[in-house]
Amino acid sequence: MNVATPDWVKDAVFYQIFPDRFAKSAALQAHKPHHLETWDSPPTTHGFKGGDLLGVLEHLDHLVALGVNAIYFCPIFQSTANHRYHTHDYFQVDPLLGGNAAFRQLLDAAHARDIRVVIDGVFNHASRGFYYFNHALENGKASPYLDWFTFTKFPLHAYDDGQQGYAAWWNLKALPKLNTYNPHVREYIMRVAEYWIEQGADGWRLDVPAEIDDDSFWQEFRQRVKTKNPEAYIVGEIWHRADRWLQGDQFDAVMNYQFTRAALSFCIGKKHAAHELLHDSYGHVVNADAPAFAEMLEQVQTWYPPEITYAQMNLLDSHDTARFLSIAKSDQTALKLAWLAMLTYPGAPTIYYGDEIGLEGGRDPDCRRGMIWDEAKWDLDLLDAAKRCIALREKYHALRRPGGYARLYAHGMVYVFARQLESETVIVALNAGDKSATLDLNVGAVLKDGAVLQQEWRPRTHTVLNGRVGEIEIPPRDGVVWSVQPL
Repeated sequence: MNVATPDWVKDAVFYQIFPDRFAKSAALQAHKPHHLETWDSPPTTHGFKGGDLLGVLEHLDHLVALGVNAIYFCPIFQSTANHRYHTHDYFQVDPLLGGNAAFRQLLDAAHARDIRVVIDGVFNHASRGFYYFNHALENGKASPYLDWFTFTKFPLHAYDDGQQGYAAWWNLKALPKLNTYNPHVREYIMRVAEYWIEQGADGWRLDVPAEIDDDSFWQEFRQRVKTKNPEAYIVGEIWHRADRWLQGDQFDAVMNYQFTRAALSFCIGKKHAAHELLHDSYGHVVNADAPAFAEMLEQVQTWYPPEITYAQMNLLDSHDTARFLSIAKSDQTALKLAWLAMLTYPGAPTIYYGDEIGLEGGRDPDCRRGMIWDEAKWDLDLLDAAKRCIALREKYHALRRPGGYARLYAHGMVYVFARQLESETVIVALNAGDKSATLDLNVGAVLKDGAVLQQEWRPRTHTVLNGRVGEIEIPPRDGVVWSVQPL
């Protein structure tokens, strides 16, 4: 299998932004409508708060300070939904976000800071306002665009309580499904894919791509995108094992919800707020001990070639889920543990906007609250922990590039693993239990006698003797990291 993924993704730390809720620029306020929700009020299903892309631009320094070097945007194209998964025009950035000109400015500013920008592609369905569907809605059987969709009867019922008469995603009237077997529809989408890569976008996150059940479609999509930019990243929203799409001819990676489920099960376990997980698609979230957690993390690494494993988009939460901190009932130790696990695990870690300063939120739409920009309301301890974990990943190539991964210990609630690349070794210990653990750790499989373990963030060292390191203490609900000085 010939598999190649973009090199930059292996070094990436993503930051997911829901554009309506991240930041507002004063430069665009005069051009916005007046009927907007107040920024700090609880988000609603249909309300708009007026965030925009220039607001993101004005806060890029926050991302740089955090250590972020890639942004994943929820959809930015013209739409009547605050989440913009109901696309009206795939070639126009939503005017409420500042339009195409604002996106151009943001791209240039992000690239000047070495920040990549990945945008969301919603190609399974459009909206009732999408020109080609609206044409059929207005003209019925006389429309020349009937075969862009799947119509079952006329007249259409796109707004009233009658059966709509067309195929829609999850039978939601607002989301008519595109007929991607139509060569005109297919070519339209391919041109959209090419156009935004030509404009400078660094890749596509694909919304529900399994709904387009056609390998040849995604094979052509990859070919067209990679021709424009071989280093463009293509990542699919697939919640389960995804071998079909990860053969090197379709996607570079998928969103790694297996990691999410593992982190929820181990770092929070039985203490989670079960109601916040209702109807989510993670699969079964359990109360995992260290052996079960180790098995979850290690098994998924066997599914795909290393080139793909190290390009996976790892995440703890997103616009589709309750926030990790809220699922953990505000237990900061759970989030810190999960960050340390994610930032030291193979793949590209993703921070959902606001998690780094303690922003909470239940299930949709509450997980889409307005970002807090009053620093007096930030949780600075959490912010420092996020920065520390991100900086650790940046410090060591062994945490970012394909190399060795070895389980050293998994017992009770303590999991210890090693990452190795050439002469560099990093050892990570995670204790999700409520009691301190003191270990006599067997490291003979990865280190030679005489090797010195230097603890990160604390001036402590240990020397390997007879293949072991003794009297290693792992505080409760905490993690410890060591780098190994080469002999």
